[in-house]
Order: sequence, then C-alpha cells, then structure tokens
Amino acid sequence: MSRATAIFAALLALALPLSLLAGRVWLNPAEVPNTALILTELRLPRALLAIIIGAGLGMAGAAMQGYLRNPLADPGLFGIAPSAALGAVAALWLGREAGFAAGTWAVPLFALAGAGGAMAVLALIAGRTPPGLGRGIALFTLAGLMISSLAGALTALAISLAPNAFVMSEIVLWLNGALTDRGWREVWLAAPLVALGGALLWQARDALDGLTLGGEVARSLGVDPRRLLWLLVAGVGLTVGAGVAVAGIIGFVGLVVPHLVRPLTDERPSQLLLPSALAGALLVLVADSVVRVLPLVVELRLGIALSLVGAPFFLWLLLRLRRGWA
Repeated sequence: MSRATAIFAALLALALPLSLLAGRVWLNPAEVPNTALILTELRLPRALLAIIIGAGLGMAGAAMQGYLRNPLADPGLFGIAPSAALGAVAALWLGREAGFAAGTWAVPLFALAGAGGAMAVLALIAGRTPPGLGRGIALFTLAGLMISSLAGALTALAISLAPNAFVMSEIVLWLNGALTDRGWREVWLAAPLVALGGALLWQARDALDGLTLGGEVARSLGVDPRRLLWLLVAGVGLTVGAGVAVAGIIGFVGLVVPHLVRPLTDERPSQLLLPSALAGALLVLVADSVVRVLPLVVELRLGIALSLVGAPFFLWLLLRLRRGWA
C-alpha cells in the first residue's frame, strides 16, 4: 500500500463515523431516541453514497488527466455527465406530463440511459479513430466537447419549455446536485456501476503509465490505443454516469482531487488512481457533512458547495500553470 493510499484511507476511516453524527441535530447515541433508525435508514446510506460517488469521480479524474496528459482535464470533457443530466431532466419533464413521480426509478434510469447514449457515440467515434494516439486524443476530446455542448443546449431547452414553474424548479434543484433524501435504493444502484467502472479504469493503469512516455514509445511497449480508449470510455461512463444518475451533477471533484493527491505519489497514473478514489470519497463525504451542519434555512446543495470551492482552486491552478509557461 502506497503512502498516499494509507493516508487517505485513514482519513476516510476517521471521517465516516463523524459524518454519521453530523447534522442539524448532532446525534448522541446515549440520548437521542431512535438513534439506530436514524443512522441506518438516513445517515448511513447518505454517507455511503457520498463515498461511492466521490470515489468514482476522483478515479475518473485521475484517469482522464493521465490519458489526456493534461492537469486541467476533467471527466466532464467526455460529455457523459451532461448527457446523464439531460436524461434525468427528460424524466422530470416528461414525468409530470405522463403522471409518474420523479421519486420513482424514472430519474436514475433515464440518467443512465443518457450516459449510455453518450458512451455509445464516443465508442462509435473510438471505433473509427485512427490508431495514432495524438490524433485519436484530439478527435476524442473534440467529440466530448461537442456532446457536452449539445446536451447542455438540450437541457436548457427543456428548462425553458417546462410545463410549469414547479417542474422548472425541480429540474434546476436536481441539476445542482445533492444527496438529500437519498437512501439505500440509490446506494444499491450506484455501487455496482461505480465498482465496475473503477475496475475498467484500473485495467487501463499500465497503458496510462506507458502513455506518459509519449505516443510512439507507448505503442512500442504494446499499448493498444483503441483498447485504452474503450476502457476509458466505459470506465468514466459508468463511474460518472452512475453518480449523476443518483445525485445530480457534482462538479470539480475529478479536477481537484488528482492535484491534491499527486504530490504524495511518484506522479505515475497507475499510482494516482486508487489514492484519488479514496481522496474523492473523503472530499465528497466531508463536503456533504459540512452542508448538513451549516445554519441555513434550506440545506445548501452539494454541487453548489463544491463549485464554490472548486472554481477558486481552478483559477489558482490556471495562474500557477501560466507562471510555469511564462
């Protein structure tokens, strides 16, 4: 076990029990009636879901930065998160029209369908991409940006055409991302998908290491560009798509976490994947605990809270890189 893995695993083990006690009402197991019920049915599934989503986003971000060889890369570049959000928005929009409630399986299933659609388009492009790594990466990045732009435009169109103000408000709240009112159903839905996606990203670790030496050297070491691309598409699609399906869009985790972890490793992508998963889980778990204890009338949405932290971090990173390029 690497030093970074041990550090974040220990911090996560400390944060989990504290997160179970944190909230508008801090739990004292010796005093609060029905404490066991509150813990097992409300706070434990929410904490586990934060860990699952954060781990998937952190690992996906590390894999993306390793593949694109760009510290500014984010899983959102694949267009999978906006597409999953579009699917969920479609469920919320059509649900009120067709009469099924947003609290059913419709929202997560439509979101997964949106993520799957984006993965299919990317896979189609990957299958036709020339084997050269440089050209393939450029084409793939442009395809992801196109999918993101299209999904964002269609989401905005759905909001503008919402049948009533209630549906519009529901869509906007969901897009901001949160773990409020999530339970065991969402845990059982997200956990296997994120685990499968993480396993696929782990399979790509050696190829990502080879890619750091350059495209030609990577091919000479036996790296198959198309296989690597398919592993990244499927892995990021499952980890990010599952998170969006159950919690909405939670941004900046995949961008911020690898930068926090990288100084503790030898900076090889293979050594960054597992610590980034643990650090992502820790970040989302702590952030969700903080939004629960803030003295606000309405609980701050988790996606907004992480954006308030992530945007200044991104600006600092840009300024740091600019000084390095000067």
